[in-house]
Amino acid sequence: MTVNTEVRHYPFGAPTRLDMDPLYAKLRREEPVSRVELPYGGQGWLVTRYDDVRTVLGDPRFSRAATVGREDVPRATPTPAQADSLLSLDPPEHSRLRKLVAKAFTGRRVAELRPRTRQIVDEKLGEMERAGSPADLVQGLALPLPVTVICEMLGVPAREQHRFRDFSDAILSTTAYTREQIESARGSLEGYLAEQVAQRREHPTDDLLGALVAARDDADRLSEKELVNLGVGILIAGHETTANQIANFTYVLLTQREYWDQLRADPELIPGAVEELLRHTQLGAGGGQPRVATEDVVLGGVTVRAGDAVFVHTQSANRDEAVFDDPETLDLTRQRNPHIAFGYGAHHCLGAQLARIELQVAMEALLERFPGLCLAAPVDEIPWKSGLLVRGPEKLLVTW
Repeated sequence: MTVNTEVRHYPFGAPTRLDMDPLYAKLRREEPVSRVELPYGGQGWLVTRYDDVRTVLGDPRFSRAATVGREDVPRATPTPAQADSLLSLDPPEHSRLRKLVAKAFTGRRVAELRPRTRQIVDEKLGEMERAGSPADLVQGLALPLPVTVICEMLGVPAREQHRFRDFSDAILSTTAYTREQIESARGSLEGYLAEQVAQRREHPTDDLLGALVAARDDADRLSEKELVNLGVGILIAGHETTANQIANFTYVLLTQREYWDQLRADPELIPGAVEELLRHTQLGAGGGQPRVATEDVVLGGVTVRAGDAVFVHTQSANRDEAVFDDPETLDLTRQRNPHIAFGYGAHHCLGAQLARIELQVAMEALLERFPGLCLAAPVDEIPWKSGLLVRGPEKLLVTW
């Protein structure tokens, strides 16, 4: 196979709303493993086809741990990967830490959270309704729902949940914050989690953070740094993506009204619709977590050399024509949908089932309470987040 020598700057410019850059489709067809230049650390490979993306995510020869603390590894963020983070470990260390928290996210345990999730949603929508329209869906529902759920799981008091909300955007920043601001935000969040750990040592609790403290102190299965970083990772991952997708999904349904009406007419479609929205809706802004090849690997006809950095674009994979029928079309009744919106392999999202429940419940409740919901501002006046690894509206004004 002839390798194209063109090196493109990546990410491919600022995203427009939730649109996918058409270059991804071109790369899937013509150059599925392409050379890219990242804002920090130099050049790497970008992988865009479904099968190749799954290979990178599932093959142990592509290492996350090899990126930790290395300024020379290509990346979209000012700071390199952090040590002792679940996202930055390879098996068996990754498996050891994941096992400690996985039982809190089993299908059975998460299913038990559905009634409480619905209660939170109803409370938030009730507050919105009493305040009157227009209302900001981001502040009214999309952000507080997953924040409240993950904080209750961890045991963070409701009165203190605001303390880490502002830190999350900084930690996920590409250009919105400086390196100093990112490191300061992370330090503040780590400090807060250390306070929570100290409290549980003095007064043990039966929440998730209390269980992790017990694993650290009684069973010696966690270092102190691992314990704090696990808490940081769970807090951020447990709300940031879901909060953006609640707002993103609502935006998609309200700007393509036929889909909203379809779900109103048949609410039983909601679980499958959530899966299709996960596949089709572009959450990432490009330039996610790099991996480093630990040996030479032939991928998509290209030899990736040991030491090369590799990036995958799961959302491009979710539009792969070889896997999905008519992939550019949003089809809420799609039957075969093996999307990888939650990743694949060892780093498959630990909270995938929780995110599904939150998204399903949010959509169910919105459709029931506000069947006539619509945007309260023109599409071109909706402000979108920028300079972050994830996409979403800063504000989404709705009326009913």
